[in-house]
Amino acid sequence: MRLEHSQSSSKIGARILIIEDESTIAELLRTGLTYEGFRVSVVSGGEEGLECADKEDFDLVILDLMLPDIDGFEICRRLRLRGNDIPIIMLTARREIPDRIKGLNMGADDYVTKPFSFEELVARIRAVLRRRGSAAEPTQLSAADITLDLEAHEAYKGGKPLELTPTEFALLELFLRHPRRVFTRETLLNRIWGLDYEGDRNVVDVHISNLRRKLGDRERRLIRTIYGIGYSFRPD
Repeated sequence: MRLEHSQSSSKIGARILIIEDESTIAELLRTGLTYEGFRVSVVSGGEEGLECADKEDFDLVILDLMLPDIDGFEICRRLRLRGNDIPIIMLTARREIPDRIKGLNMGADDYVTKPFSFEELVARIRAVLRRRGSAAEPTQLSAADITLDLEAHEAYKGGKPLELTPTEFALLELFLRHPRRVFTRETLLNRIWGLDYEGDRNVVDVHISNLRRKLGDRERRLIRTIYGIGYSFRPD
């Protein structure tokens, strides 16, 4: 498979190499990470991924464990033996703890199991990049008197702490990163709850309502309802 490059037109971020043979997941990652401002390249084979990692300057690799030619463990081992210390996040359907330990012992920086929440994956990417000093990722987000401390996972409104659930925090982080963007309920479900979510789709409305209450957004001016579409964060 040829190497595909994608680049956000609005902002330029870290370069990410995705080694993934499942086309649906690869396209989801390519599209989503490009929107988040990363520069993304995608390959479907292990040997091709190794060649790209050796020849080009990437900031991070998202590595599927099960590939058609060589597995992710072997790719990780070869990269480290060659002295390539590029940050690696392993992506796999395997949930067994020994597999996670094996991957981390071979030099992977993090391990994410499928199915996954896209927003969680993005958070893990940014955390790995901050730890490695590979990219200038912000540690705080602020808008409309709201501040999120991403490293401490703390939220404040007017300097006072907010008691948010992990889901509410993820929603608020997404809104602060993309002010004025209109998110459909389907997009929020995919980004926060994951592609495999099969529960009540009204869960989005319930969490938005709870988040508004905690933000004191009684008039729904911060988080606007775009009728027939979804929601939009309007800090102005």
